[in-house]
Amino acid sequence: MKYIGSKAINIRIIELSVFIVIWMAIFSIPFFNHRLNYAVDWTKVIRDWIKIFSYLIIFAVNTLVLVPKFLFQKKYNTYIGSAISVVILVVGLSISLVLILTPAEPVTMPPMDFGPGMPPMELGSGMPAPMGYRPVALPEPKSIYMIIIDDLIISMLVVGAGTSIKMVAQWLNEENRRKDLEKEQLKTELAFLRHQVSPHFFMNTLNNIHALIDINAEDAKNTIIELSTMMRYLLYDTAQGQTTLKKEINFIESYISLMQLRFPKKVTVTLDVPTEIHNIHIPPMLFLSFLENAFKHGVSYQAESFVSFKLEQIDNRLKCLIKNSKHSNKENLDKSYSGIGLTNIKQSLKLLFGNDYLLNIYENDKEFEVQLIIPIYENKVFVH
Repeated sequence: MKYIGSKAINIRIIELSVFIVIWMAIFSIPFFNHRLNYAVDWTKVIRDWIKIFSYLIIFAVNTLVLVPKFLFQKKYNTYIGSAISVVILVVGLSISLVLILTPAEPVTMPPMDFGPGMPPMELGSGMPAPMGYRPVALPEPKSIYMIIIDDLIISMLVVGAGTSIKMVAQWLNEENRRKDLEKEQLKTELAFLRHQVSPHFFMNTLNNIHALIDINAEDAKNTIIELSTMMRYLLYDTAQGQTTLKKEINFIESYISLMQLRFPKKVTVTLDVPTEIHNIHIPPMLFLSFLENAFKHGVSYQAESFVSFKLEQIDNRLKCLIKNSKHSNKENLDKSYSGIGLTNIKQSLKLLFGNDYLLNIYENDKEFEVQLIIPIYENKVFVH
């Protein structure tokens, strides 16, 4: 859960950084807008800064206080009432402060140009304009009511923008938290499935050793040592939820050699694996359930039988092909391959790869075939 908390902190840092950059850009607009011929009209800049600062206060109060405490807590009426109150209060104070600190400029007649060689003459407020002189009409100043309405509209837009950004950030937090919780759940489910596989394999192997004791005691002793090595692999080498392809192949070779000790020589077992094994990490125990079923249903003491295991790398895919002779009727095979082993491996594949894998099962009157193709990911840590 510390990882989930760190991701939430990172989102808040990103959110705060975006706010700072946006508002720094907004505060710079008046400076550049009122800079003419390398001179800055600081009166107008300060007036605009006061208004922008009031919008910043509304934005901060809304996003940092009102939205988390009221809107996200589903106190909608309280949130709306509080937002309107904050907007009215801040806008009123802002307009009052602008009128106090930056009084309106006096309306004067524009200078009159008498022609070349004559300086322009300033007309006083009480001086009549010369005959025929028509000064340019000055724009009518905005009324106080229009100023209030405009500031209220902009403030409400600021509230809406801040609320939208905060809701997006909240959605990202919830989405990340949901994905992390799903990942933790997948780890638990997959660990449970693997714990089901290991005892099942252990039970079958002990049965093999028990049968081997009456046939060859020395081979049974060696098999126990080999089984100990295999169990060490299951308990320790696969504890992190992944293993190397080389170790998995060594495990399969040990398992097949153990099974060969139990069955007669007329059972043909072929193992085809890459001679050059790259440093590939895969989830452990992916092929064991299919291999167990191949020996269980593909070997007969009366008829000639075969079990074939082939593993090859094709580009960024790993292809496993397991075949065995068919001696039981189709109904029994179907029941076996719909049991715990196949159900577990399908669930494991789904948890590990989603839909990025291929599993096909074919059969006819003489043989049964399982084809499994999984992706090879670089630097992927599988859930465990």
